[in-house]
Amino acid sequence: MNYLVWAVVAMGAYSLVAPLMRLATAGEGAIPSTVAALVANTVLVVLTVGVIGVTGESVLDQFADPRMRYVLAAGVCLGVGILAYYRALSVGRVSVVAPVFAMFFVASSAVGVVLLDEPVTARKLLGVAFAVVAVILVAGE
Repeated sequence: MNYLVWAVVAMGAYSLVAPLMRLATAGEGAIPSTVAALVANTVLVVLTVGVIGVTGESVLDQFADPRMRYVLAAGVCLGVGILAYYRALSVGRVSVVAPVFAMFFVASSAVGVVLLDEPVTARKLLGVAFAVVAVILVAGE
């Protein structure tokens, strides 16, 4: 499947995460955000193990690859980010938290330019500027 199709599937599925987590973790009798993170990510692990089982990919062989340190670091960042995101959703409004969280793509783009030597174009800079303005407009109180 084309990477853009995967991106659209990811966007569609991830668009439901914030509202569903807000429903679960806010208000009287709410599920604690850390418990919600544990359960949701356990589902992720189970689904991933299923996909690996179907595709036959080898997991243990990958641990010898020196690039695994990047995967482990990404896992730490993902854990911190998701725990903070779910906590923010439990106390804040989805219409504010989700757009602010979505600014990760602006930060990721900057990291790509600075650390991965990806090209900067006027079009990309304009897109980032529009994204920042959009988040300010959407998330503004």
